[in-house]
Amino acid sequence: MLLPLIAVLLEEQGVSSTINGLHATALYIGILIISPFLEPPLRKYGYKPIILFGGVIVFSSLFFFTLWESIWFWFVLRLLIGIGDNILHFGTQTWITTTTPEFKRGRSVAIYGLSFGLGFTVGPLMTPLAEINQALPFILSSVLCLLVWSLIFFVRNDFPVNEEVQVTTTKTTTRFKGAFKYSWIALLAPFTYGFLETALHSNFPVYAMRIGHEVTMISFIIPFFAAGSLISQIPLGILSDRVGRHKVLIFVLLGGTITFWVATFFEQSIIGLMITFAIAGMLVGSLYSLGVSFMTDLLPQSLLPAGNILCGVMFSLGSIAGPLFGGSFIDLFPNVSFFYIIITFTFAILILMFLKRPKPVN
Repeated sequence: MLLPLIAVLLEEQGVSSTINGLHATALYIGILIISPFLEPPLRKYGYKPIILFGGVIVFSSLFFFTLWESIWFWFVLRLLIGIGDNILHFGTQTWITTTTPEFKRGRSVAIYGLSFGLGFTVGPLMTPLAEINQALPFILSSVLCLLVWSLIFFVRNDFPVNEEVQVTTTKTTTRFKGAFKYSWIALLAPFTYGFLETALHSNFPVYAMRIGHEVTMISFIIPFFAAGSLISQIPLGILSDRVGRHKVLIFVLLGGTITFWVATFFEQSIIGLMITFAIAGMLVGSLYSLGVSFMTDLLPQSLLPAGNILCGVMFSLGSIAGPLFGGSFIDLFPNVSFFYIIITFTFAILILMFLKRPKPVN
């Protein structure tokens, strides 16, 4: 919700697309800030307290958007939401990947990705509510997050696989290096997903407004990307269990690149954009969950917490790059289709993915 909503609000205030894109990176800077400190408390307190703590930060920060309309105050709140978001996602994601047997890992992580996609589908639909009252979407999202967060009280706490040795900063750093060394090819998938999600949610509304589309219609176009991913998440997850994550990733990246190229011919058509966004979502909308499954395949159990943190880090780096490159592209090339920055990026990742043939360390 925050990406298109704040992008539209700042665009209406006359903020440049470059600054608008920079503002969108706050959430992902927050993810990067907290990432190095997540593993020790998870091993000490378990999954449930970590998820509860992250959830409190998220829904309280969402409500604080209603208190003061300031670009820098909103930047800090987005930073805090990024911190809370990464805490709770790290807890849930690690819990799933460490407890799911290999033969159904793709399906289980795909269900996690399906939930992720539902949020990206429903969120942008709240953007038009700001025309009724600017505080309304923030209050509604805060209440919804609080309701979902409260369900964790019904879940029993659990802990990741513990090692005999104490978790120190040095050992954590060593695990990060090891996890990245063996799974960097899998980490390209969440990196790409982050780039696409933030570019489409924060830059595309600005570009679409400048080529004549109305805010209401834009808020209906964007969810088609996430909605497409809802259709294909589980089928692609099951397919990856059977034919391998690497092959499926190459397939979806190639299909996504072609689909975004086709979108350049239909950017003046609402129906055309809805269809191409949906098809693109059915392909590259599963990159995050496929990447997490692929990372889990490549790493031993002891490195999975570090690997899950790195998934969040790579997702946030991609999410920072998306608005920055997308916003700058719109400013520098106002007469060129915005989709060309996405096409270039996905094609580059496709080449890297095609050239690398990874092997699991376990």
